[in-house]
Amino acid sequence: MNYRRLGKTGLEVSEVGYGAWGIGKSQWLGAEDDESLRALNTAIDFGLNFIDTALAYGEGHSERLVGQVVKERSETVYVATKIPPQNGIWPAPDGLHPDETFPGEYVRECTERSLQNLSLDAIDVQQFHVWSDEWVGQGDWLEAIEELKEEGKIRFFGVSINDHQPTNAIELIETGVVDTVQVIYNVFDQSPEDELFPACMQNDIGVIVRVPFDEGALTGRITPETTFESGDFRNHYFRGDRKTEVYDRVRAIVSELGVDEGEIAEVALRYILSHPAVSTVIPGMRSVRNVERNMAVADGRGMPEDQAQRLKHHRWVRNFYA
Repeated sequence: MNYRRLGKTGLEVSEVGYGAWGIGKSQWLGAEDDESLRALNTAIDFGLNFIDTALAYGEGHSERLVGQVVKERSETVYVATKIPPQNGIWPAPDGLHPDETFPGEYVRECTERSLQNLSLDAIDVQQFHVWSDEWVGQGDWLEAIEELKEEGKIRFFGVSINDHQPTNAIELIETGVVDTVQVIYNVFDQSPEDELFPACMQNDIGVIVRVPFDEGALTGRITPETTFESGDFRNHYFRGDRKTEVYDRVRAIVSELGVDEGEIAEVALRYILSHPAVSTVIPGMRSVRNVERNMAVADGRGMPEDQAQRLKHHRWVRNFYA
């Protein structure tokens, strides 16, 4: 396992972390708690020491599973979680005041609930689950964050940037009050490379990359015939002709690089880890099989420069969540 510095936090985190949305059993279907617990433990056995969860994942179910495992292990495992917006709107639209999304008392209340779910005395990285740079200098959220830090209930503060809006945190980064950002970055959506990553490197901000496989598209397992269970959010994400679109684009990557279709997930992770701004990438892992596959990539080798350059023209920025 290779480790990287999480920006100015100084934490040395595994370059592949654990994305714990799926094990919360909300919107992603098919997770079973016994397998989720085995997957978490197997990941830690491999040296993984960074887990990202959220209060909203299964209304705390993901946090409780994570807390159960972390409490039982002797290894140091860093836990990041997230506070959902009070108004329940993802992503944050323009024109809102932060008192509608993250008023100070609500920030404290959610932090206390997460601490209880996780059975921890302190959260390593507490994050807002949405963000808008309009909130810089407004509301009392920052006062609440600073108080929670002083009380030792959270160690560091971060934000999860709105889907496909990587520049919508640069003003916050420049204030110096944030320690980490979490952002969508993958072979298709390379836009964080343009402005966000340079700003993070300049200000020593830890970068947590989410959605490395574009919700499964970049695993090579999505075909025009793929179906999902009723209630699985991917029915919306891959609606219409989108499965055919991603299938054709993945086939183009396979052809471009001359790799086997079964290697596309490794290619996707190595592309992300080839960027020096990235501290850790957090693929969702609901099974031991997925853990074993992803942990094999966390060896510090990244990707050859010529291969990374060939992937640049596969940039495809769009918003399937909308």
